[in-house]
Amino acid sequence: MIRDITLGQFYPADSVIHKLDPRVKLAGTMVFIVSLFAFRAPEAYVVATLALAAVIRLSKVPLKFMLKGLKSILMILMITVVFNLFLIPGTPVLRIWKLTITQEGIETAVFMAIRLVYLIVGSSVMTLTTTPNSLTDGLEKALRPLKKIHVPVHEISMIMSIALRFIPILLEETDKIMKAQMARGADFDSGNIIQKAKNMVPLLVPLFISAFRRANDLAMAMEARGYHGGEGRTKMKPLIYAKRDKLAYLSMLCYLVVMFLASRSGLVERLLGL
Repeated sequence: MIRDITLGQFYPADSVIHKLDPRVKLAGTMVFIVSLFAFRAPEAYVVATLALAAVIRLSKVPLKFMLKGLKSILMILMITVVFNLFLIPGTPVLRIWKLTITQEGIETAVFMAIRLVYLIVGSSVMTLTTTPNSLTDGLEKALRPLKKIHVPVHEISMIMSIALRFIPILLEETDKIMKAQMARGADFDSGNIIQKAKNMVPLLVPLFISAFRRANDLAMAMEARGYHGGEGRTKMKPLIYAKRDKLAYLSMLCYLVVMFLASRSGLVERLLGL
């Protein structure tokens, strides 16, 4: 399960998506996520599916690698579906003991499951095709106008960069600790949920100690190198929009227009009516 988490990992490839400005990928991810919640019509989700498939194809990142990250949220996905199935009132479809499944509950559960899956996969496209440094630079430059109201943009971007860098390191450290403890007779799989939670306690203690040690080493290294924040610092590779970035922004606008038109078309309802 630890190895299935792809958040914070970068997949090197020579693709159009990899070459895009990180600000474009940040904006594209936000547009995609907002569109999933702004449009609920089935036609809109067909458009979102086609758009996501096209971006994954252009990124040259294997689909299996992206879907691997869904294993880590499988439990959350199941809980979301179950709660929506049984707790949303409406037209009864099936009754199990004292619980009733409604038509509205099924529709909401399906839409919520699709939203959650698409949200994770869409975000994974951004993180898998963008290095942490590029992502931090893009976020800092995109939020630069907030400096006028004294928002610590550079510090926020630096914290995000450090967090993204630490995720794969801590996952690798967790895997090593688990293997070491399993070799000494530890069992993390047997028992009920409460017993499994208790079995994780010996794993968390050395993991927290390792994380604090790494954080202390990083702070000492930054202090030794004279780090004083973002004022006056220059970039070795400044971000400059290219022609492909402008075309990407135009594609986002076209995507939103098509999503809006598709959600108002009612094509699925007419087909079901026939």
